[in-house]
Amino acid sequence: MRVEDLQVIPYSLPFRDPYVTARGELRERHLLLIRVRADGLEGLGETAALSLRGGPGIDLITRQLRELCWPVLLGAGFDPDRIWSTIALCRSRGASAQALSALDLALHDLAGKASGQPVWRLLGAPAAEPVVCNATLPAANPTATRAMADEWAAAGFRTFKLKVGLPGDLTQVAVVRQVLGPEVAIRVDANGAWTVDQGIERLRAMEQHMIELAEEPVGGLAQMAQLKGNTDVPLAADESLIAPRDAREAIELDACDVAAVKLAKVGGISAALEIAHEIPIYLSSALEGPVAITAAAHTALAVASRGLDTGIAHGLATERLFAATIGSGVGRERDTLRPTDLPGLGVEIDEDALATYRTD
Repeated sequence: MRVEDLQVIPYSLPFRDPYVTARGELRERHLLLIRVRADGLEGLGETAALSLRGGPGIDLITRQLRELCWPVLLGAGFDPDRIWSTIALCRSRGASAQALSALDLALHDLAGKASGQPVWRLLGAPAAEPVVCNATLPAANPTATRAMADEWAAAGFRTFKLKVGLPGDLTQVAVVRQVLGPEVAIRVDANGAWTVDQGIERLRAMEQHMIELAEEPVGGLAQMAQLKGNTDVPLAADESLIAPRDAREAIELDACDVAAVKLAKVGGISAALEIAHEIPIYLSSALEGPVAITAAAHTALAVASRGLDTGIAHGLATERLFAATIGSGVGRERDTLRPTDLPGLGVEIDEDALATYRTD
């Protein structure tokens, strides 16, 4: 396809309440929406600045898209059947995973629109089945934790992810189990905040509350391998697993059981599927807007259709944490997301909302 234009739009979405983790606090999420026009069609992409993880900021991601990726598109266009090739060229020029993810999503959207098919079908999924998601509870005091747990449970959620790694996290877990009873699944995410000794102590104390898994409890695969033999709680890699080589290392070290894959972290749909062939995955949000969340739901369907998923809830219900949005692309019912049958990703942008929240 002959690419005609690339538009990069920075915007920011406010959280309903401060989003608190062991890595810090966010009150708004800085995001990039991109529009790639080719053969009279428009493909939408989106990415997040992973600021709490030390990733590039919005300004740098914007420059990478314009200075590193745009010349590749302008010079050769892209083949809808070889999106990975275009992404590889951009990667070789030094583009970050966050920039690559935005472009990868937009090219998949274009490929779907050009063929008249939804992206999930292009990726091999037979139908748009509901994608089950977990609730996400930021770190908070017991009263606030109880209120959040009640709210998510009333909305129909059956799996609860708690941000831990701060003082009081054992109480936080106990409160959720007490409030919601034995039927729900509870997973914890320390964002690598614990030492190995702390991880052993905390997870052994939490085992009585039937923890489904612990996401990135310590920093790095080597430390996770040390922790794994000292707890009965299954471990999931997140920050420490960003490429297929990391997945292979995780298996070699016996560091974890599964991996949480964020499109913005790994570089898009193509990269996520490559990792899934190395280790079982579930899709997780990098706190993006409607384009990336929709793309992750399409990816989840593809992973399941290939028998590469974990069979547990995905972390893709995080748009509920925001006070506003700029569009929609999936149906929402209780704790599930369902992509549409529309060509491409099927996302519709609310232009008025985008104008309100753009930051350039």
